[in-house]
Amino acid sequence: MSEIKVAELFAGVGGFRLGLEGYGNPLQPQFDMPAAGPFKTIWANQWEPPGTESKQFAARCYIARFGDGELVNDDINKVLDEYAAGERDIPDVDMVVGGFPCQDYSVARPLSQSSGIEGKKGVLWWDIYRFLELKKPRYAIFENVDRLLKSPARQRGRDFAIILSCLASLGYRVEWRVVNSAEYGAPQRRKRVYIYCEFGGNDDLLLRLEDGVMAKAFPAVIDRPDLFDIPKEPYVASEEFGMGDKVSKFKAAGAMIDGHVLTCGFTEEYHGARRVLADVLVDDSRVPGEFFIDPESTARWEYLKGSKREERIDKKTGFTYTYSEGSMSFPDPTDKPSRTLLTGEGGTGPSRFKHVIRCADGRLRRLVPDELDMLQGFPAGWTDTGMTDGQRAFCMGNALVTSVPHRIGLAMCEAYGIE
Repeated sequence: MSEIKVAELFAGVGGFRLGLEGYGNPLQPQFDMPAAGPFKTIWANQWEPPGTESKQFAARCYIARFGDGELVNDDINKVLDEYAAGERDIPDVDMVVGGFPCQDYSVARPLSQSSGIEGKKGVLWWDIYRFLELKKPRYAIFENVDRLLKSPARQRGRDFAIILSCLASLGYRVEWRVVNSAEYGAPQRRKRVYIYCEFGGNDDLLLRLEDGVMAKAFPAVIDRPDLFDIPKEPYVASEEFGMGDKVSKFKAAGAMIDGHVLTCGFTEEYHGARRVLADVLVDDSRVPGEFFIDPESTARWEYLKGSKREERIDKKTGFTYTYSEGSMSFPDPTDKPSRTLLTGEGGTGPSRFKHVIRCADGRLRRLVPDELDMLQGFPAGWTDTGMTDGQRAFCMGNALVTSVPHRIGLAMCEAYGIE
């Protein structure tokens, strides 16, 4: 295969694309990044509801960096409707990638009562499923929060069982890993589940778990695995899987073939270079004044970051309850990987979750957007396309660590001799 053609769904500012395809625009050499292999994104979709122009800042960043030839800035549900009706073209691709939110994936009706699997409107997994059904790419890589493996609380693991059942119904073999990016050299502790799918290929569950693409991408010592089956009908998984379970059957690593699941825990075995927060910090002289914390607000920051056990009153019901939470480091240590970036990192106001560091002269400051870019593995300045501080932070809080799909791409090429 000389080129792996990729479609990027829910593309954001292009994290999957950067990790797989790299970057080599001679007009923007400051953003150069290596490719994981012969990956080429030929179609992408990014749209932020409700569709107003002011909300499309991520799409504008994507176009600024990659050009406007591939990106479709429209509701993916509408796009797929138009494609199915023959009113819009989507090119054939070898692989689809995308990160999607953890939502309620419950299935409305069994296959025998409808023309296809039907889930709740607005749940983005069903757009992914529909894309796979319509375009039938050979490969897929998806990203989600790690709680996907154990949600919802009333039916532990049901949501992931539904997803695996959907993938099995389309003929895909699946491997997954919960990846903490800091354990594989990134300067941020960000734990996400990555799901690798392949149409056909090796049909040995244990071999996929021990020596598959995800095992090559993320070396680890695995625990003794558990074997069980999931329902092949997504509706049955929706109604029955995990009922009464106190813990999810799905563990941090696993493989699935035709409804048969092998899953286990693991311990990372990484011996490469490791980075910390200090490695992405810019010189304090380059930091605008608004990022420094007013000493008069320090007490408020300390309160929000500190441990609490206090009575509060619910404003709607008047009910009194005890609120408690543990303390967080303040300021953040720079000799370790950072905490996970969240979408609310921007803005000047005190916050429990924003990162704060101490400068060499003793002052406290927030992280600047270039530092947020680099914590996610993007080049410094990637999101500097006319966005506000808050918008840049929102994009990075929603993004992925680009080195993770890069490692998966390298492992794919190694596993299949792709050059």
